[in-house]
Amino acid sequence: MSLAAAMTDTLAVRVARRWPEAQGIEAFELVHIEGAALPAFSAGAHVDVHLPGAMVRPYSICSAPHERWRYLICVLREPASRGGSSALHDAVAEGDVLRIGRPRNLFALAPGARHHLLLAGGIGITPILCMAQQLVQAGGSFALHYAVQQRDRAALLGLLAGPGLAERSQVYCSAGDAPSRMDIGALLAQAEPGTHVYACGPARLVQAVQSAAAGQGWAPERVHVELFAAPQGVRADGDAAFELVLARSGRVVDVPAGCSATEALAAAGVAVPTSCGQGVCGTCLMGVFSGVPDHRDMYLSAEERERNDQFLPCCSRALTERLVVDW
Repeated sequence: MSLAAAMTDTLAVRVARRWPEAQGIEAFELVHIEGAALPAFSAGAHVDVHLPGAMVRPYSICSAPHERWRYLICVLREPASRGGSSALHDAVAEGDVLRIGRPRNLFALAPGARHHLLLAGGIGITPILCMAQQLVQAGGSFALHYAVQQRDRAALLGLLAGPGLAERSQVYCSAGDAPSRMDIGALLAQAEPGTHVYACGPARLVQAVQSAAAGQGWAPERVHVELFAAPQGVRADGDAAFELVLARSGRVVDVPAGCSATEALAAAGVAVPTSCGQGVCGTCLMGVFSGVPDHRDMYLSAEERERNDQFLPCCSRALTERLVVDW
């Protein structure tokens, strides 16, 4: 199935329950509108939630994969929100019907790992908790470490206290009467051979994990990360104009300086599915037949960037005068 087809393959769900999970975080329990089992998924998966105003936003599923009767998502109200978190917090109530995409997994557990080191910061606990629940169900070996600023900002503590999770989880609060901090370097250094590490949360946490792992000689395939937003300071200079050639139709779309490729395509009547708009989620990924992309995303690996056979038009540009893309 093509990516465009996958984005239109949605299902209707009802908000069965909604509750404040932590300060600034709302939980939404989604069930099939007809009471049927929801599509299967694996830990680390997300669903694209279609919101008013033609917005589509990805949210990690934090309920256990064997709980096919519901998808649980937790949404942090972002002060700099582009509308997604505000729409869910302010406009979605219990009983409302939403459309969601089928689960997609860009952050899966490595099947051959002997041990899984799960590291979360803030709202990044959502896919990490799901991983832990799947590993409990499967009898897998893991340890979970969760860092927050304040305990009242920590989501899903009730589930973390459950059987099989409490004894293998540790929560760190950097503020309060007895502040504690996650020592990423020590956790990686103490990891047994065959361990894979997974990190999700603020850019500073993810980058600290990547830096520590590289410094300790971890193989890149043992380090798995997911970002919810691009870090501040991502390069935005050198916005030269270029042409996008759509190989399937032969159309040529001009991308002016200061305009993203997805914006230029939309203005030309070319619909490209987007979600994060920051080069984080991979929803708008396009194949590249010729030309050299100017990669500005946080989604592709270094090896994938070197191949120059794909790019994310929501944020990346071109180092050549034109890119011929698979669209």
